[in-house]
Amino acid sequence: QVQLLESGGGLVQPGGSLRLSCVASGRIFGINGMGWYRQAPGKQRELVAHILNGGPTNYAESVKGRFTISTDTAKNTVYLQMNSLKPEDTAVYYCNAGLRTSTFDRFDAYWGQGTQVTVSS
Repeated sequence: QVQLLESGGGLVQPGGSLRLSCVASGRIFGINGMGWYRQAPGKQRELVAHILNGGPTNYAESVKGRFTISTDTAKNTVYLQMNSLKPEDTAVYYCNAGLRTSTFDRFDAYWGQGTQVTVSS
């Protein structure tokens, strides 16, 4: 069993900051990338940021310069530092990891349960 557990969401005022964390645990035999997606009410889930094993990153245009994704590979953890938050950043944020559960398996996508981020005054 593999579990992705997010933390760090909450309510913050516009212009504020939050740091999300996601830990992958269980039977893991390699992670090739981790990322964050978000889904606002009435909208489709969208990519926020992604980082490949080895460091290349990819960000949504709407968060470039404000959000930073990073990993601690020894802890199977991905972080999302969110600065200068805007009301339009309000959404449920989901952690994603490409991982395999044995050395013979392919890499599959796994998801966390999500954490709510609300930006409001």
